[in-house]
Amino acid sequence: MHKKDKSGVDMEAAYREYAELVYRFLYSHTHDADWSQELMQETFLRAVDSIARYDGSCKLSVWICQIAKHLLWQDLRRRKRVDFAELPEELPDASGANGEASVIRGERTQELYRAIHLLPELEREVVLYRMTGELSFRQIGEILGKSENWSRTVFYRAKQKIRKELEKYEL
Repeated sequence: MHKKDKSGVDMEAAYREYAELVYRFLYSHTHDADWSQELMQETFLRAVDSIARYDGSCKLSVWICQIAKHLLWQDLRRRKRVDFAELPEELPDASGANGEASVIRGERTQELYRAIHLLPELEREVVLYRMTGELSFRQIGEILGKSENWSRTVFYRAKQKIRKELEKYEL
């Protein structure tokens, strides 16, 4: 049985439909599965508590992601983190390989993330949503209140900047 409140929104159905999107959105910022899961759960609790304020002026998924972003900022301030989009200095090598190839792969990955971190905030968000959150251009546009084409264009331009930055590291 699905419960609908006065707004007519079925939050159980909304959870089933948008939980994965919200999780990926949060993971693109935190790079931490447990933290993202915790924030995603809190997001839906807040959404249920404040659904009466949802006025339908944006898509429900966008409204829920706005709640998630607000909770993330609150949590980061509480944890005294300075930059929520800051990337880790070292990333684990998922391949399990060792030796020189693994070291080179690790260095290239670090260079890539450093180049992403140098992007302006909006471009960095689009790139991270796409790469680590695996969000579609349509989803990115909706979350940021822009069009799918806008997010595609920003991603393309950011990629060009990243390539240019990575050329500095080439021997």
